[in-house]
Amino acid sequence: MTRPHRHAGILAAADRATGPLDCFSRVSAGLRRLMPFDAAVWSATDPETGLVTAPMLVENLGSGEGCGAYWESELLEENVLPFRDLARAPVPVAGLRAATGDLPARSARFRRLLGGQGIDDELRAVLRVGGRPWGSVSLFRLRGAPAFGADDVALLAELSEPLADRLRRFAAPYEPAGGSGKSAPGLLLFDENGAATSINEEARAHLASLPDGPSTPSALGLPLPIWLVGTALQARAIAQGRDRGNARIRLRTRDGRWLSCRASSLSGSGGRPGPVVLVIEPATPADLALIVAQSYGLTPREFEIAQLVAQGLATSEIAEALFISPHTVRGHLKAVFGKAEVSSRGELVARLFAGGPAPRPAKVS
Repeated sequence: MTRPHRHAGILAAADRATGPLDCFSRVSAGLRRLMPFDAAVWSATDPETGLVTAPMLVENLGSGEGCGAYWESELLEENVLPFRDLARAPVPVAGLRAATGDLPARSARFRRLLGGQGIDDELRAVLRVGGRPWGSVSLFRLRGAPAFGADDVALLAELSEPLADRLRRFAAPYEPAGGSGKSAPGLLLFDENGAATSINEEARAHLASLPDGPSTPSALGLPLPIWLVGTALQARAIAQGRDRGNARIRLRTRDGRWLSCRASSLSGSGGRPGPVVLVIEPATPADLALIVAQSYGLTPREFEIAQLVAQGLATSEIAEALFISPHTVRGHLKAVFGKAEVSSRGELVARLFAGGPAPRPAKVS
């Protein structure tokens, strides 16, 4: 059987999924029949920061109680094959044993976590399309199983883009029953060692609205979802000079609302990194503009033109600003209108930038 035929069955299963978590479950089951593995972690990622967000599927690793330590190692220790590097690699898939010359103990996460759990190899992949990561996956084989090989890497690499394309289509917003659910920002405070020390009632309410998933215990009387813990860890990584960028994710509640979560490290004594403040609140249309545009498959140029439309520029002004002809602008706008299923500039701005109602994403061919 050729690989495209094998792909067809997996992608057909993904097309029947009702959401990203169901997509992960269906794809994992199909992939396991073609490429045996003993355990897996599938996660959505924020397409701007690459950080894990909801939902996450953990298979054959208990309830995911080790996820906190796994992501602490990923973000705060020197590791082999960090996801941030895979996201930019020519091939966004690699195996731990292959990358370490069959010496996985070169990896901090293997020494600290995987080896003690009987795991012998890990195959990691970033699911990306259009240069942006929409998901990540780690497949594990236990001691005694063969290491992941070149054919396994090739199979998962060829699935990366089509699976990411399906994940981004699920990101199109819709207005859930009960309205937008506006509320005050929720605040969480972590000490310089990463322990949660305080929380306000708004944050408790937001946490109660999140889907089920791996979490870590806290002294606050409630478990903290791994997505929030990972965002706080990223803020510490940035403060320590281990990474650049933003500690920020967007995540969806059980009823379909979008929340924005961002974290920042305060300065401690002597200029050392101090506590981390995490803010979680309803996402604004500006927070979601890129995600919405990506969910409709807009190219970078099409999104750029849509942004200029939102600023009120006429076709001739857009052409002048981008050094292209008005005819080219009109062609891009026609494509944008078709993808977003609108017929006017006003509808386009409402759909992409003002939280307007959106149709269900079209089935991916």
